[in-house]
Amino acid sequence: MHEKRKKVICDLVKDQCYVPMKEKELAMFMQVKPEDRGELKKILSELVAEGKLSVTERGKYVKGRGVPEKLVGTFIGNARGFGFVEIEGREQDLFIPEEGVNGAFNRDTVAVRLSGPKQGKRQEAEVTQIISRGTTSLVGIYQHAGNYGFVIPDNEKFASDIFVPKERSKGAVTGHKVVVELTDYGDLSKNPEGRVAEILGHVNDPGVDILSIVKGFELPLGFSEKVINQAKRVAKDVSDKDREGRKDLRNVTMVTIDGEDAKDLDDAVSLSKEGDQYLLGVHIADVTNYVQENSALDHEALERGTSVYLVDRVIPMLPHALSNGICSLNMGEDRLALSCLMTLDQKGTVISYEIAETVINVDRRMSYTDVNWVLTGDEEAVKAYEDLAPMFLLMKELADLVRERRRSRGSIDFDFPESKILLDEDGVPISIKPYERNAATKIIEDFMLLANETVAQHFYWMELPFVYRTHDKPDPEKILKLAAFINNFGYHIKVKSGDNEVHPKEIQKLLGKIEGGAHEALISRLTLRSMKKAQYTVDCTGHFGLACQYYCHFTSPIRRYPDLQIHRIIKEQLRGRLLEGRIEHYQEILPEVAKHSSEMERRADEAERETEKLKKAQYMEGKIGEVFEGVISGITAWGIYVELPDTVEGMIHVSKIEGDYYLYREETYEMVGRDTGKTYKLGQKVWIMVDGVDYLQKSIDFVFAPEREESNGEGRKEACC
Repeated sequence: MHEKRKKVICDLVKDQCYVPMKEKELAMFMQVKPEDRGELKKILSELVAEGKLSVTERGKYVKGRGVPEKLVGTFIGNARGFGFVEIEGREQDLFIPEEGVNGAFNRDTVAVRLSGPKQGKRQEAEVTQIISRGTTSLVGIYQHAGNYGFVIPDNEKFASDIFVPKERSKGAVTGHKVVVELTDYGDLSKNPEGRVAEILGHVNDPGVDILSIVKGFELPLGFSEKVINQAKRVAKDVSDKDREGRKDLRNVTMVTIDGEDAKDLDDAVSLSKEGDQYLLGVHIADVTNYVQENSALDHEALERGTSVYLVDRVIPMLPHALSNGICSLNMGEDRLALSCLMTLDQKGTVISYEIAETVINVDRRMSYTDVNWVLTGDEEAVKAYEDLAPMFLLMKELADLVRERRRSRGSIDFDFPESKILLDEDGVPISIKPYERNAATKIIEDFMLLANETVAQHFYWMELPFVYRTHDKPDPEKILKLAAFINNFGYHIKVKSGDNEVHPKEIQKLLGKIEGGAHEALISRLTLRSMKKAQYTVDCTGHFGLACQYYCHFTSPIRRYPDLQIHRIIKEQLRGRLLEGRIEHYQEILPEVAKHSSEMERRADEAERETEKLKKAQYMEGKIGEVFEGVISGITAWGIYVELPDTVEGMIHVSKIEGDYYLYREETYEMVGRDTGKTYKLGQKVWIMVDGVDYLQKSIDFVFAPEREESNGEGRKEACC
């Protein structure tokens, strides 16, 4: 099917009557369904790479020259010397063996040449040109060595130490965490060279560990004076002029529901019932009223892309004067909002809606915990919130309907455990507690998803430029591999013949079948790994995980730039200002906004994971020699990963598995003893002992402990927290 579609496009472009078209125009001309737009994008990219199509400066597709376009992408390094190149539009990364790296550094933009036909899992290639450097500075540990020094990078994707002449060391001593600026990228005969630009402190000093991660990911610390002053100037109380032309909802009962420690409250909800119909309001802070396009605030928010939630701090997208002040929907205070007002029937289907600029006044700030107490019938909670309790029960009723409707169409819900790491005043972890999703968190999640869908669908059919949140279909190869594997356990998923695609409902059914079973952890993890990552795009290609055609991020403009951007578009449309010139403006800027926002989201996710790994390793330093029960979460050729109930993960190196010589079976995700046949599998429960911790590498070493019954349980612990 895929090849047939490629041939149809080639024949179309070769036709004498063909007029060059953009991707969207081609999709409309060929009557491509919204859910198939992602496939069209992939096909066009492949045809360009093969030289069968070319793209003009205006983004229109024309007949190719028969010579493949130069393959350009981003180099991703590995500590062992090899790397990968990510190419936009290409399904799979290219593998770059060590001898083909040719001086490329992590994040460099490079041109590559394919190394013959595909062999094995990935197509091999070699770097032929370094187009631009993606890294100009690194964070690492300084080591003094006589008349010179060197920096060992924290980031394992950089395989080489950085040579630092003594006169460029800035007085750094062994053990200092430093920022080193690269002055020479080196070659095969010499290491890269640099100069110490900043000394962050000694590796053992409190706070230096997290600061190193912040600097390593180039996360911004603080705002410029210009941005702060601008935030203070615009952060004024709501005036009569601000209220003009807005729908007044101040008499509508509404609440915010957040975590106890939340400070930026950007969404409120209201709900009532008229006859058999539910009147649901999702009210979102009107941040764009204070962050004008092309202002210093706007440029800063765009650059940051998102707020970053690290273990010990939040790096906000907007200054606190806005995020915790006038843009926060504080109880009892007039606030400007964008509201999505939906009417739903008894089945939880939206039958009508209105998107409006509003002025609101929140009646009560609620926490997830308190609302959950009300929903579970706690007498004290019900009495304390007796005026609001009926609305909370109605919310639960509606959320259940909405969730069931989403489930019936195939929405996938991976419910993997998350944790909160508690630190003392010196930043030392003292406990790790799991996050628990309760009825209240699910209510807010359901209502936000519904508002996001409603807004996305509205603007899709208006055919206006927009930023969508999309999630592509899984890679067919990964799905076939998953289907073959689960068949060993008596499970199956339906895969479309011809294109090997799977409907999200099949994934959902599978997760339902394995729930509570012995293989749940194993199959859930493998299924998740077969999924792609969601991203921001200007094309509405659907969201596979949510099983919906239209989706966007509308509900968090304080902490996500795409939300703020689409609020601006919504308001211009509501005010009748989205004319031809503005439409062209958005068509021009939105692709880069979407691309940059996706990149910043990935950066934030990586930084958050690194701080969690760091603090979990630090926490486990005090647990060496203790024994815990965990679940095998990953198996590789070099070892077995085990996850504990509090989400701490460590590795048992293959060399430390006693009693046999163990081999990795990739096709079944197993570690098998050569002589004994003893097998370790994903999802298997095992007892481990904490063997060691490398705090600097953020790694935790486990070894297998004797079976619980063999030691009568002495010295055993169920969990770390």
